[in-house]
Amino acid sequence: MSRIITVAAAQLGPIQQAEPRSVAVARMVRLLERAHQRGVELIVFPELALTTFFPRHYHEDIAEADGWFETAMPSNETAPLFDAARRYGIGFHLGYAEIAHEANETGTLRKRRFNTSILVGPSGDVLLKYRKVHLPGHAEYDPKRVVQHLEKRYFEVGNLGFPVIRAPMGSQEGINMGMMICNDRRWPEAWRVLGLQSVELVALGYNTPSLNMDAAGFEAHHLRVFHSHLSIQAGCYQNACFAVATAKAGVEDGCELFGHSIIVNPQGEIIAMATSWDDELITADCDLDMCTLGRTTIFAFDKHRRPEAYGRITGQVGATAPSVWNEPAARR
Repeated sequence: MSRIITVAAAQLGPIQQAEPRSVAVARMVRLLERAHQRGVELIVFPELALTTFFPRHYHEDIAEADGWFETAMPSNETAPLFDAARRYGIGFHLGYAEIAHEANETGTLRKRRFNTSILVGPSGDVLLKYRKVHLPGHAEYDPKRVVQHLEKRYFEVGNLGFPVIRAPMGSQEGINMGMMICNDRRWPEAWRVLGLQSVELVALGYNTPSLNMDAAGFEAHHLRVFHSHLSIQAGCYQNACFAVATAKAGVEDGCELFGHSIIVNPQGEIIAMATSWDDELITADCDLDMCTLGRTTIFAFDKHRRPEAYGRITGQVGATAPSVWNEPAARR
């Protein structure tokens, strides 16, 4: 019997800085209602889905940014989304900014800020939490930039690793599910850690600008989308899994986000893609048995991986210069 689950990427159009959470939640509830009409069992919303992408805005006092964060999930503002999901029996993925009062690496209890996502089951239970590991951007105001990208200012590096959980979803008694957030998709190490836990479906939310504002060199507009899709397609192929990659899109606070949400199969093929810069629902039937081919042949990790040769991956951060070839003395 095939293990098929119907999934949806629920792309969101822009959320402007002045819009309250209730506006975003109402839009997500409408997308969830539409998903129910199409028989969707799991819906994936974007990164920071409740607010504008606030790291583009500078606050000298970081505490001034706390209004963008959630201190509980569900909250009063997000309760309608949880209620609708329970009513329709649909699981969902939600990205948001999280404030947590917990101990740091030294054991000191303090306020901590993370770029977070959760996976919620059809009964409304939080099945899994993930905190973004690969934070792009910078920590201080950069006068050279037209638009700031201050994720390193407002968020700490995620401390939950890349977890995978097997849990019921839709008609399936158990699916191996994991999460990534935005820039994580560009790092093959993140995909491989999920793959080593036999992940079958990756939920991934992102907010990516159409232009690279770093002013460090030219990157063609069309390559922004190509590189995003390339990373996701390669990750799915090399780890024999599906991915539901959901964006925000359109002009938000004057900044263009490129959208192009996609659903990808274990062969690396795009099987659904958004075509607008607005709220849009794309769906696909995912046969999880498709994961078997890759993980039992080309990417049968137990047979072919050679971790003894990969030490640099976990033992080194920056790139080092290679050794320099010298002409043999006899030929000088």
